[in-house]
Amino acid sequence: MEALTFSHDELDTLTGHFRALAERVPLHPIRDAADYDAAVRVMNGLLDAGAGEEGHPLAGLLDMLGGFIGEYDEAQHRLPDATPADILRLLMEQHGLRQGDLPEVGSQGVVSEILSGRRALNLGQIRRLAERFGVAPGSFL
Repeated sequence: MEALTFSHDELDTLTGHFRALAERVPLHPIRDAADYDAAVRVMNGLLDAGAGEEGHPLAGLLDMLGGFIGEYDEAQHRLPDATPADILRLLMEQHGLRQGDLPEVGSQGVVSEILSGRRALNLGQIRRLAERFGVAPGSFL
């Protein structure tokens, strides 16, 4: 692939535009919470300006910024692997519930079997638990 060549004047113009843009928009992968906050503020401003609409002149900039934000979120907020039983156990602890406090799942014995890994949650139980705890059903899959 052939390299694109620039004249001295073109490079000066590009450099000036890049510096002006880089002062307002983080044009690099996000490194820390301060970068993240700045990127989110800029993204919200771009969205307010209509850059989320297809064909908007700044839509590509918004896409790039959204990619940086998404990469940072994934790296910083990755949840550890957990079984459905682990998720249920955590939710029970957070809400101060015992095994007998989950009629959505079944009897205390059924809950005990699920928590011990001897029985799996069925789709109906997952749906009811997701509704009760206000979480996505996928949390239990």
